[in-house]
Amino acid sequence: MILLTAGESYERMFGIDWQLLADSTLTLIAVFALFLIMSYFLFNPARKMLNDRKEKIRGELEDAKTNMDEARTLREEYEGKLKVIDKEAEVILSEARSKGLANQTQIIADAKVEAARILERARVEALLEKQKMSDDVKKEIINVASVMAGKVVSANIDTKVQDQLIDETLKEMGENTWLS
Repeated sequence: MILLTAGESYERMFGIDWQLLADSTLTLIAVFALFLIMSYFLFNPARKMLNDRKEKIRGELEDAKTNMDEARTLREEYEGKLKVIDKEAEVILSEARSKGLANQTQIIADAKVEAARILERARVEALLEKQKMSDDVKKEIINVASVMAGKVVSANIDTKVQDQLIDETLKEMGENTWLS
């Protein structure tokens, strides 16, 4: 334990003397000077670097915002163009449908005309065939009449008998044979 005598003061108790105070003051001045030097050579460049980085980030954020706005504008433009293209596609499809219906109607009309022409040709051919058959029947009748005439001539029958035989043959064949 340290006992204090009457001549010693409280200054010694903590070990503070003038030398310690001078050293402490010089140390504080040196630390302050070192702080100023470090601030000038180290902290200011670091602050400048941080400020530059902050400005760069702020600029990049503004660029990103600008790009985002441009992208939004372009997207809206493209959506508008897509709507216009969809409308144009719908118009083209409706025109194609109407042209298809018109073509279908035209093809049906052409087919009906062709069918009518074919039917008319068939009717004409049927009439020609009927006429040909009628002519064939007439020729056959003429042949029969010739044969009968030959028989009449060979039998030396008079004209009354001959006319009677022809009338009988015609009656047997009937009027419908001549008309059909």
